[in-house]
Amino acid sequence: MTPHPNMREAYGLALVELGRKNPHVVALDADLGKSTRSVLFQEAFPERYFQMGIAEQNMAATAAGLAFAGKIPFIHSFAVFATGRAYDQLRNSICIPRLKVRVCGSSSGLSDFGDGKTHQSVEDVTLMRALPCMTVLAPVDGLETAKMMDCLIDWPGPAYIRINRSDLPMLYPADEPYHIGKITCLRKGSDAALLATGVMVGRSLEAAKLLAAKGIEAGVYNISTLKPLDAEALIRAVAGVAAIVVAEEHNIIGGLGSAVLEALRAIPHPPVELVAIEDCFGLSAACYDEILTHFGLTAQAVADAAIRILQGSSKPEGRRKRR
Repeated sequence: MTPHPNMREAYGLALVELGRKNPHVVALDADLGKSTRSVLFQEAFPERYFQMGIAEQNMAATAAGLAFAGKIPFIHSFAVFATGRAYDQLRNSICIPRLKVRVCGSSSGLSDFGDGKTHQSVEDVTLMRALPCMTVLAPVDGLETAKMMDCLIDWPGPAYIRINRSDLPMLYPADEPYHIGKITCLRKGSDAALLATGVMVGRSLEAAKLLAAKGIEAGVYNISTLKPLDAEALIRAVAGVAAIVVAEEHNIIGGLGSAVLEALRAIPHPPVELVAIEDCFGLSAACYDEILTHFGLTAQAVADAAIRILQGSSKPEGRRKRR
């Protein structure tokens, strides 16, 4: 089956495939099935689909009970609600007993550009990374989404998968094997390492082209497993470069940038710049590209960060939080 360019649709189709492969897979949704695309599972397996209404806490607690009964529950809501509203149940009912519940945080980051601060998840990775034994995933495109879903049948313990709302370019190599924890090199370069996740992987590839035009060779790495982060693979990826840039569609606190710095803290490493949301909430915008540009999540910003390190200069004057 050809992967779908819309990550939500790719996720829904992959969930149906898992349901066909394993009769223990069940799905629960919090009144957003058409948006999260869990509705595709409902159409295929109505007897294994549970519509919980606008009640994320009850959905998570019910999923815990189903997991204790031997099922593999996938629960769905917008990322901001799946992680925030249900946090206590995720912590106490799912993570403490290490249950095989899969949490789909749909319309993640700023991708729900039209609904503003309340519906945009700029802190979900921080919350999920802080939960002991929670695996945190952020696929780059529809193909990697499908590959991740295949791995979630047998993966131990709870997992959170961060799903973008939009159509995204296909960047994961079609013939590349996948496993949870994999760091995928999409472009080699000896001067700088651009470490990115989600929508910022594509922008980092664009940034590498901008840098190449200036004679700077930058490697681009798709880090789609934010936890557990493969520290050994990360250290190999940045070996020998003079600059590291981490790019993510998330708060600068607690996301991929924090994970990278935690992994590198015990070894000598080159300077690290973070391209992320500067500790503020989102806003409403006319389109996805507009809101990404507003928050400085652009290819030019990634390229400029690498150049600042390589030139030994500080951050530009006037950089401020965008509220």
